[in-house]
Amino acid sequence: MAENASSRAQQRPHAGVGTGSHRDLARGPKDAYFRSLYTKAPDFRAMALNDPEFAAFIKGRGRDLNFSDPNAVMQLTKTLLKVDFDLSIELPEDRLCPPVTNRHNYILWLKDLLDTTSYDEPGRKAVGLDIGTGASCIYPLLGCAQRDWSFIATGDLECAENNVKLNDLESRVRVIGRKPDDALIPLDDLKMDCIDFTMTNPPFYESTEAMLESAAGKSRPPFTACTGAEVEMVTEGGEVGFISRIFEESLVLRERIQWYTAMVGFLSSLTKIVDKLWEHKIDNYAVTEFTQGNKTRRWAIAWSFQPLRPAQNVARGTKAALSRNILPPMTETTAFKMPLRENIGGFAENLSNAIAALELVSWNWNKEKLEGVGRAVDKVWSRPWRRQKKREAEMQMNKEMDGGGNTEKPSSEAQVCRFGFKVAVRVARDHVSVEARWLEGHDEVALESFRGFLKTASEKAVEDLKKA
Repeated sequence: MAENASSRAQQRPHAGVGTGSHRDLARGPKDAYFRSLYTKAPDFRAMALNDPEFAAFIKGRGRDLNFSDPNAVMQLTKTLLKVDFDLSIELPEDRLCPPVTNRHNYILWLKDLLDTTSYDEPGRKAVGLDIGTGASCIYPLLGCAQRDWSFIATGDLECAENNVKLNDLESRVRVIGRKPDDALIPLDDLKMDCIDFTMTNPPFYESTEAMLESAAGKSRPPFTACTGAEVEMVTEGGEVGFISRIFEESLVLRERIQWYTAMVGFLSSLTKIVDKLWEHKIDNYAVTEFTQGNKTRRWAIAWSFQPLRPAQNVARGTKAALSRNILPPMTETTAFKMPLRENIGGFAENLSNAIAALELVSWNWNKEKLEGVGRAVDKVWSRPWRRQKKREAEMQMNKEMDGGGNTEKPSSEAQVCRFGFKVAVRVARDHVSVEARWLEGHDEVALESFRGFLKTASEKAVEDLKKA
């Protein structure tokens, strides 16, 4: 079930953009379908027409639902899963009834995280671990409904396994039990080399008192409070303590998992986890927020020991983090803008040639899309690099003149990429811009340095067109 995520991260780039697939949808429209869900409040009246069992709970001309009624909340979850994802679940009355929209947001973010940190086409196969899946097993179910993913899930064995069987997903979802002292990430126990991601939605509170105090401070009961058992809401150390255990294990496993992720209920928890990343000099991470309705807000954190960087909207998806200075480095920038002119193709070709003239590991330019992907061993466009290469060439020449030294040059394909990038020429209504995206590496200074090169190269490309 597992594939080698680390080796995939080092694959060479190729052109093209791909998509995944829903159970009954063609590969093309899949993402658009799922991303359109819950952009507006659910239409209870339309849902009632599609599901008679939900209609029994609707009042007030088919628009109102009593959220203080656990049975109504349970049926809402079942109906959303049935109508929007073709999924079914059964839950005991004393277990958490998960809000579908919130869980769906987590899956959407995971898809973006994987899609934007790979040289493969979006929608690739992946293997994930849901730590503490709960009785519903909702995350693996939602993930499998939207993508060709497989899951290991740890948690409530009997209920979770029943829901997996209910949806005929036994070949893709494996539910395993864990003891309190077992590793939260059981790769070695399962004899698995690596997987693509972990996810968890841990209990928020460190004590029953903290949970009750939080509930007392709310203007109305939380969406699922009426159906959650204490074991699902309280854990030693709260959510920070739980995620810290995962973090400590990640320091050992490192690149064997591309992305370690977690959802938290408090912004303060997000800040504490980011502090741990900085403490251990982990620079590749992402933060975001999920909004459910007008009040409920959750946050998520992801970190990686691999070099592939997420898109900017994926990595910096929360405005709340601005005031706390916890956002990761920028990964996208505009290097150049000019008024819209004729012969944009000629300008783009000149710019591509300037990039190709650099000493790169690879450079692939798509003339139709006016964009290209490149990989470099370092800041090869910079003056320090050119001076260093000149010194190395002189030293090599001296060795050859003395009759010693190795005269063979290493193959560019064997060189390590320290800066992967994408360059795109974008045409708007009244202007043309050159956009740069940081794809790979750990040197955040490289993006700004590359931006300066692109600006100079773009200006020269314009001048060359004028001379032609």
